Amino acid sequence: MFLYFDPRYIFFVMLPALILSTIAQLFVRSAFSKWGNIRNSSNLTGVDVAEHLMRTQGLGGVGLEAAPENAGDHYDPRTHTVRLTRDVAAKPSVLSMAVVAHELGHAQQHAEHSPLIQMRNFLLPAVQFSPLLSYGLIVAGLIFQIPGLAWAGVLFFGLVVLFMILTLPVEIDASRRGLRLLDASGLIRTDEERQGARQVLTAAALTYFAAAATALLQLLYYIMLVAGSNRD
Repeated sequence: MFLYFDPRYIFFVMLPALILSTIAQLFVRSAFSKWGNIRNSSNLTGVDVAEHLMRTQGLGGVGLEAAPENAGDHYDPRTHTVRLTRDVAAKPSVLSMAVVAHELGHAQQHAEHSPLIQMRNFLLPAVQFSPLLSYGLIVAGLIFQIPGLAWAGVLFFGLVVLFMILTLPVEIDASRRGLRLLDASGLIRTDEERQGARQVLTAAALTYFAAAATALLQLLYYIMLVAGSNRD
């Protein structure tokens, strides 16, 4: 774990990551708190919105389930299922409407074989073990002075960064699709609802941006560390 005691890691990675994540979380909490307590004009719960959109927008075949404990709202491409948390599923809020539309935007991406989401899903198995493997390879390469091993670790971590960068346009596109679904179905009826839906989806996108920026900073740090050790 010695890499984390490097002052450069604290100032170039940990501090910017803390600032970015804090800003993103504050924006998310503000938007979710506000619009989670404002009723949508259709008076539809998240489940009602999902069923309405699936019925009217050609999204038949998408499953709808309760999200497991400690899991957020998400779309599972393996089972073509949208899973909703209790609050989103049961409340007739602007937040619920926006979140459901976003997840169904992912379902639409999947149904239309979006190249970005296909590439992201292709990388998913590798990304699940890449962070731990990459760190182990970098540490081993530096300790035993085997540059090739350390660079292999950097390469594996690069897959993580690529995955997170690809996630950004996937999420932005899902939000764009979600708003379009709400418009086409007539569920957005007021300017206030449109503003609320946009704020919710923008706030959620900021968390992905913060995560991607943090991963990129970490990758640059690893490159600097391994390249510097080769010169010593």
